[in-house]
Amino acid sequence: MSLPTRALGPLSVSALGLGCMGMSFAYGTPDRGEAVTTLHRALDLGITFLDTADMYGSGDNEELLAAVLADRRDEVTLATKFGILTGEDGYPRGVDGSPGYARRACDASLRRLGVDHIDLYYLHRPDPTVPIEETVGAMAELVAAGKVRHLGLSEGSAETIRRAVAVHPIAAVQMEWSVFSRDIERAVLPACRELGIGLVPYSPLGRGLLTGALPAAFADGDFRRTLPRFQQENLERNLETVGAVREIAASHGATPAQVALAWLLAQGEDVVPIPGTKRVRYLEENAGALDVTLTSADLARLDALRPAGDRYADMTWVERDTLAG
Repeated sequence: MSLPTRALGPLSVSALGLGCMGMSFAYGTPDRGEAVTTLHRALDLGITFLDTADMYGSGDNEELLAAVLADRRDEVTLATKFGILTGEDGYPRGVDGSPGYARRACDASLRRLGVDHIDLYYLHRPDPTVPIEETVGAMAELVAAGKVRHLGLSEGSAETIRRAVAVHPIAAVQMEWSVFSRDIERAVLPACRELGIGLVPYSPLGRGLLTGALPAAFADGDFRRTLPRFQQENLERNLETVGAVREIAASHGATPAQVALAWLLAQGEDVVPIPGTKRVRYLEENAGALDVTLTSADLARLDALRPAGDRYADMTWVERDTLAG
């Protein structure tokens, strides 16, 4: 099967991607067998834009993808990320955007993935101690060496993005964006469109909030326990707001997740959401979003929704700039 394609700058990808983080990290106990089955099913459905990072499972997620890439590399547009340092628990403990680290991280990712090049290589978070010009300069060297085809940034301010583009073209900016996460729209979205950069929304389902099907209690290894939007008072208010998504879904014979993704897909042809899942049933459900067409009234109602609580406990993690170059 094949899906419609969309452009991230000069890079053509399937209109819907697959975020692979939860297969190895942050959402409870991983199931490798189910994850591999889900990856193969994604490719069979035409969801060929796969997104991982070196920190997911401390490299395990890239090694997981290698099991699929070994036989199906030509079908995949492969994206991975570097720059977040992790502690023994696998969670972030800092960032490193130094040129030397960029080169080492890329080589390590190539080894784990079992490939000779990465299609889209992101800086996972800007390093506030290293000018973005230095980091992107090192990433540009990876392009020149044939190890990387296109560059991206994951999070970062509009100013950081502008400074990065002055060094090397940026194909995509990845940020959290959903009906419930709208801060990208203030400055980053206009800057990206001015510069011809594609948008890759991660957590487009609000980390499960917009599906209306959260677990009764989060497992010990589920990092949503730490996020403001999932604290009890905020969560109760947010679940009430999700009622509007449910109503729109019912009117289309769709699921809330499909409506949330359809809202993002309607934001422009330069938008490619990467909903994450580790199960085939949710993968297939998400793919159905491409068949949902929202009315102008639906879009306006969804546009008006706002969540209770920030998306991270410390928003400087995603709103900071780097040193001036």
